[in-house]
Amino acid sequence: MTPTADKPEVKSESKPETKPETKPAAAPGAKSDAQKNLKSIPMEELQKELDSSPDGLSEAEAKKRLTKYGPNEIAKKKDNPYLKFLTYFWGPIPWMIEGAVILSAAVRHWPDFFIILLLLLSNAVVGFWEEHQAGNAIAALRKQLAIKAKVKRDGKWTDPSAKELVPGDVIRLKLGDIVPADTRLLPGDPVEVDQSALTGESLPATKKPGEAVFSGSIIRQGESEGMVYATGTDTYFGKTAQMVQGPESVSHFQKAVLKIGDYLIVLAVVLVAVIVTVALFRHDPVMGTLEFALVLLVAAIPVAMPTVLSVTMAVGARLLAKKQAIITRLSAIEELAGVDILCSDKTGTLTQNKLTLGDPFTLNGVPADQVILWAALASRAEDKDTIDLAVIGGVKDDKSLKAYQVVHFQPFDPVHKRTEATVKGGDGKQFYVAKGAPQVILKMSTNAGEAKPAVDKAVDEFAGRGFRSLGVARAEEAGKWQIVGVLPMFDPPRPQAKATIASAREMGVSVKMVTGDQMAIAKETAKQLGMGTNILDASGLGDIKHHETAQAAQAIEKADGFAQVFPEHKYHIVDVLRQRGHIVGMTGDGVNDAPALKKADCGIAVSGATDTARAAASIVLLASGLSVIIDAIKESRRIFQRMNSYAIYRIAETLRVLFFMTLAILVFNFYPVTAVMIVMLALLNDGAILAIAYDNVHYKDKPEAWNMRLVLGVSTVLGVIGVVAAFCLFYLGERVFHLDRDHIQTLMYLKLSVAGHLTIFLTRTRGPFWSIRPAKILWMAVLGTQTIATLIAVYGLFMTPLGWGWAAFVWGYALAWALVNDRVKLLAYRIFDPTKAPLLAKKTVKEPLDLTSRIATRAYEIYEERGHHDGQADEDWTEAETEIRRGYEAHAKAGSR
Repeated sequence: MTPTADKPEVKSESKPETKPETKPAAAPGAKSDAQKNLKSIPMEELQKELDSSPDGLSEAEAKKRLTKYGPNEIAKKKDNPYLKFLTYFWGPIPWMIEGAVILSAAVRHWPDFFIILLLLLSNAVVGFWEEHQAGNAIAALRKQLAIKAKVKRDGKWTDPSAKELVPGDVIRLKLGDIVPADTRLLPGDPVEVDQSALTGESLPATKKPGEAVFSGSIIRQGESEGMVYATGTDTYFGKTAQMVQGPESVSHFQKAVLKIGDYLIVLAVVLVAVIVTVALFRHDPVMGTLEFALVLLVAAIPVAMPTVLSVTMAVGARLLAKKQAIITRLSAIEELAGVDILCSDKTGTLTQNKLTLGDPFTLNGVPADQVILWAALASRAEDKDTIDLAVIGGVKDDKSLKAYQVVHFQPFDPVHKRTEATVKGGDGKQFYVAKGAPQVILKMSTNAGEAKPAVDKAVDEFAGRGFRSLGVARAEEAGKWQIVGVLPMFDPPRPQAKATIASAREMGVSVKMVTGDQMAIAKETAKQLGMGTNILDASGLGDIKHHETAQAAQAIEKADGFAQVFPEHKYHIVDVLRQRGHIVGMTGDGVNDAPALKKADCGIAVSGATDTARAAASIVLLASGLSVIIDAIKESRRIFQRMNSYAIYRIAETLRVLFFMTLAILVFNFYPVTAVMIVMLALLNDGAILAIAYDNVHYKDKPEAWNMRLVLGVSTVLGVIGVVAAFCLFYLGERVFHLDRDHIQTLMYLKLSVAGHLTIFLTRTRGPFWSIRPAKILWMAVLGTQTIATLIAVYGLFMTPLGWGWAAFVWGYALAWALVNDRVKLLAYRIFDPTKAPLLAKKTVKEPLDLTSRIATRAYEIYEERGHHDGQADEDWTEAETEIRRGYEAHAKAGSR
């Protein structure tokens, strides 16, 4: 192999560029000599090899190299669409349909043959197309989660997608970043790197300037610049593109729906076996009986169930995306619908994450402006950290900062809990400044003994007013720190946070605040938000390996929030709550939140979260604030309701067709519909039912859980009533109107088709069918398919013509029974889920202790109606308070009469 092929040569040449034939590294030790060389050669040689420098590449050169080397990603193996389409003809359900096709051809029933073949093809086409669209939708959403890189191009820092990186690029790596490509560190501070995903090492490794950090590893501590030397398939393991896109897990809801499918298949097989046995006993034609039996199985089996499930979930994911919540795995929708406890970060979620600097506390007569200036020198604006920006913003004269030169800057990390800077003044003298948690600054200060009482008092006073404290220190010589003051910082609650929390409580979701702030700050914030003040000090909790006592676990369950929380506490809190039987949602944004996000039933990475947190979460928020999460919970519950409606409808219809057919054959020795009719019923029903994914539904005010007793109970009642209605029409047709059997078959076909689709309008609501207006696409789909079914029956396509008069009679009959069925459905809900109080029960109206919860809930509704405008929080609250109090007073007067 030539040298050019062994290592990536990126120097400009006059001849056309071709992609070097480098072999992808599949494992350590399997890399080419060139890759090993680039990993270890001196930095000067590396820069020559890559034709780059610490100033990075130009944008034009980067584009040329991107064309040459391709995107910085591992190309996923794409399924052959033709082979994928063919898979829809393989499996138990397609085999049954194919068997019916073969039997129809064998007995020369050509109409049956072509219609059943059409059913087979249509199911394959619809299933393939809808799942293809669903896959495209999810892929498009996940593109929004693409990892960004901080890259120096044309001497300026830019934020392109990580897949645009090329060898020779200079990138910046900071705490929480996933390393986007194999990189050599440039001169600077060492960094701590978590390589567990690549090497299995449990402890972070220290990487010094000149050493390599690999794609897919995580920066745990420190900050540095580096030069990319390998991208895409040439990286050490090349797992960056797979960090977020893990395999889809099957949710509890999906398992339940698939169990329903299994139940219906077994029921259909048993009843069909009975029909076949009786037919053989009666000496009916064997081939015709088998064909009919197979077709009946096709009609009874929920052929469209996997497609409906996939489409509903994909549509739901798109709806959640409009609410600024990106789903990384579809099963998270069901988990979010069932969340009953939400552990929420305080900063940025419950508060605005817009820190305001208060009047500093200073020591030894140091001017307040001087303390702020020193703190600003220990800050870095380009990192866009909210604390740094607030401190820098507190400097009265921007020009004063320019008089100093920051020689070295050490960013914040969870271990040291402070930032430090080495500064050179205008007089050429060098000094050191630091800022961080007051207890950390005190611990490293030589004057801590005399300063501690005053500092502690100031910190306590600030905390009592809801302020966070930031200690500031200065040193003339390295290591000889002196604490010089404390900066108070206030992060005001979000304008609608109080209303949002009350709305969540009304929905059956308990919001628990989780913050690293002091107890006094946590209590003050919780008090302002109406969350309750039962705040636990997390420092008294255990860690991952610790098992709480029953009393301690109960205390965690009843707590309104947790203060002084460290990452291991978050994981432990989630673990305890899950063990207590709760479905837990957890928000987080940092690299250390990843374990808790993974552990939670529904991990939620908030806006601005690190790549690591986003990779661990099941939902990623693109907008800040708690209201986004509550909106997402509401939407997920709507999605759950759509699937619940479909399950009840599918069971009821299967029972209706199966029992009616079985009883008619066993009792009357009469096939009430032909095989072709059954196929057309299945074809039209499956075509329209996909529209349920877009239906209008109301979410429940409590977490969703799969209630199999309710679903099976209500669907069975509707199925049995449908059988009664079918036999009544059969009796009228034969005994009252004296129709011949051919006309009765057409009559029953139209009745089963119309009544079947009317059932979806009953199962989609828990109240009367008119209580929720159906989506336009749903009733148009049903109207369209039933118009086709009516025309087929009226003009006799593959059956005896019925005529418009009898068709109108069937429609009237089906509509009348639908009204009856709706009343029966309400009764069934009362029997199988008697959760609501009797309608005539009288309640004594008493003055509630506090109307705040009702007012807050109404304020949030007004906030939603006005399009989430945060600037009108006071007006929303006033309007809600007036409305609620007037309503209460009117209710109280009516109750006193």
